Amino acid sequence: MFFMFDAKDAQQFAKEWCEAWNSHDMESIMSHYAESVVLTSPTAARLLKDPAGVVTGKDALRNYFAVGLKANPNLRFEVVDVTCGVSTVVVYYANQNGTKVSEFMELSSDGKVTRVIAHYGA
Repeated sequence: MFFMFDAKDAQQFAKEWCEAWNSHDMESIMSHYAESVVLTSPTAARLLKDPAGVVTGKDALRNYFAVGLKANPNLRFEVVDVTCGVSTVVVYYANQNGTKVSEFMELSSDGKVTRVIAHYGA
């Protein structure tokens, strides 16, 4: 089954996702992700010292996010734009360093993120 975002739903998802990150509350952050989530990110590659940059499963994702929050105690996101598709949303945001980031997220039928591919600006 597919999950279909409309523009309003995508904006709301991005707002709640961003607020969770800005709160630094791990339970709020993790509430957006499915148990079987797979994340691919150059930041994961750097922080976890694994060139593949792939994090598989919710427990591993929680551990990676904990490392990221510890490494970036002033972490803060600001949503710049949101686009949506069939079972997908892309959140384009700026982080606390002014770096522009796009996260492609694929969602399950219950609206939980199952796959993330992060892209960072220069």
